Amino acid sequence: MAIVQIKTLGLRQYEPVWRQMQDFSASREADTPDECWVVEHFPVYTIGSGGTEHHLLRQNGIEVIQVDRGGEITYHGPGQVVLYPLLDLKRLKMTVGGLVSLLEQSVIDLLAEEGVMGERLPGAPGVYVQGAKIAALGLRVRRGMSYHGLSLNVDMDLKPFLDINPCGYAGLRVTQTHDVGILKDKKYLSKRLAEGFACKLGYTSISKLKRK
Repeated sequence: MAIVQIKTLGLRQYEPVWRQMQDFSASREADTPDECWVVEHFPVYTIGSGGTEHHLLRQNGIEVIQVDRGGEITYHGPGQVVLYPLLDLKRLKMTVGGLVSLLEQSVIDLLAEEGVMGERLPGAPGVYVQGAKIAALGLRVRRGMSYHGLSLNVDMDLKPFLDINPCGYAGLRVTQTHDVGILKDKKYLSKRLAEGFACKLGYTSISKLKRK
């Protein structure tokens, strides 16, 4: 039986969770179960390994951290659901592109359940609603192990996005589920997103644990 552990972390500072993802990925063995972490972060800008502060338009007091995922600058804050898939891609026989597609499809299907049409845009990873970005993603794969992941804007303060070029795109509009008519709360949406993604990966059993 294929088992994945879904762990709900609650509201956390970004950097300690990032370091825990690195440690978990570096120490896992061939039979270590895959995990999906669901978390919400205190306000922070993160810049991918190939990015620079060029897309930070103005300083506003929010912490900026350079991290080891792909992609440019993005914002995390309360009211956003973040899903980190810590997977053994070799064991799953999955490519990085396949993982990106599966994460995007999980959001598209979740939106569709609530009557909202989400879509991909060529060359711009993530999910969009009427041209506005509702979900962003950035991954790191080391020794075939993935970490970092996907953020879905639910019901948050979107103003910090105005101080950056989101994901490196000047003028990119950003939206959230609450503003496109989905009034379900983040607890419900995070559960549906994580479980829907796990099912798409082919897992037949889900273990739900709260990480200390």
